[in-house]
Amino acid sequence: MLPVMALSFDEKLRNYARLAVRVGLGVKPGQRVLVQAPVETAKLARLVVREAYAAGASFVDVRWDDDDVQLARFELAPDGTFDTISRWRVDAETETADAGGAVIAIRATNPNLLANVDAKRVSTYQKAWATYRQPYSAQVMTNRLNWNLISAPVADWAALMFPDASAEEAVEKQWDAIFAATRADLPDPVAAWEEHLAHLKGRREALNAKQYAALHFRGGETDLTVGLADNHLWGGGAADTTGGITFTANIPTEEVWTAPHRERVDGVVVSTKPLSYSGVLIDGIRIEFRDGRIVDASARQGEAALKEMISTDEGSHRLGEVALVPHSSPISRSGLFFYNTLYDENAASHIAIGRAYRFNVAGGVDMTDEQFAQAGGNDSLTHVDWMIGSDQIDVDGITKDGNREPVMRGGEFVI
Repeated sequence: MLPVMALSFDEKLRNYARLAVRVGLGVKPGQRVLVQAPVETAKLARLVVREAYAAGASFVDVRWDDDDVQLARFELAPDGTFDTISRWRVDAETETADAGGAVIAIRATNPNLLANVDAKRVSTYQKAWATYRQPYSAQVMTNRLNWNLISAPVADWAALMFPDASAEEAVEKQWDAIFAATRADLPDPVAAWEEHLAHLKGRREALNAKQYAALHFRGGETDLTVGLADNHLWGGGAADTTGGITFTANIPTEEVWTAPHRERVDGVVVSTKPLSYSGVLIDGIRIEFRDGRIVDASARQGEAALKEMISTDEGSHRLGEVALVPHSSPISRSGLFFYNTLYDENAASHIAIGRAYRFNVAGGVDMTDEQFAQAGGNDSLTHVDWMIGSDQIDVDGITKDGNREPVMRGGEFVI
């Protein structure tokens, strides 16, 4: 038998772009597509454009982002101006979604970009952005459109991940890590993803059949009970839009997740990995919940940013997602910390402060806000995932009659 030849960088990059469009975005003939990308990722973005047209897209547009331009504003713009946003950037998303189109974002930035910026400036901007973007976010949270997130190296991020490497070597190492995490380095990554998505589907179906009343996380300093929303549904892997288009929102993805009950979360939880949030690294998060609401929050690093995020609105004091990820996931096994939630949330079980996905509650997409809240669903301008799982964390499922069943032991599934 002939040996399998290693793929070249360009072959892996084309695989990655094809995965993003075919498996991630699920582009259908006639759809328009919006690509959002940092200028540093132009080579990948251009391949995504070509793959989208090859999949039958009718029109593909690109919206470019730039870390340095963003940093300049937060450093140099006058106080009192940070509630001003570029509405056209949001309008591009909304226009695409309203036209039945698809949106893909290449999320890549320096995780420490805004570390030395006044946290109030950042939070003011984030709230203004999220408020104007809320109609589009509502379409995302209800699967009204097919969308996808991927990432790609940028120099400052690569240097943070691989501080002992030269600038060029760091970017190369980061590409290798991304290709491995997304299976783009395999000869037939689409087939590998079909197998992986089938596995995630089986896990979410098993959890849906259980309909636990709550999950109990225990280990280290964490002792947290997360009540689950009434008639909750587990997601994981691929999903379908309300129009019947199959897509995979995140590449990579290793999680299954559902909606907590907004009033039934109690106990203390401590993060197991740092969180990169809006250009600020937040580490050593410790949060206490009572009757679903955050009553105390602290962090060893980035505490001001954490508290500004929690104070966004009433919903940001509560949870909108609980997700289970095995400690043996490929990203966890790599031993790398990516400083990027798209990757790090797929290395550990996690929870999200803020808005819940409507489709994680049966019938939630068609519920009024009041009905969704009554079912336990949470609403907010924000949705921020942070990691709480490790090989030291056990998870029990608590049934409606109060019995306990092991779900994870030492960070691994036992159901």
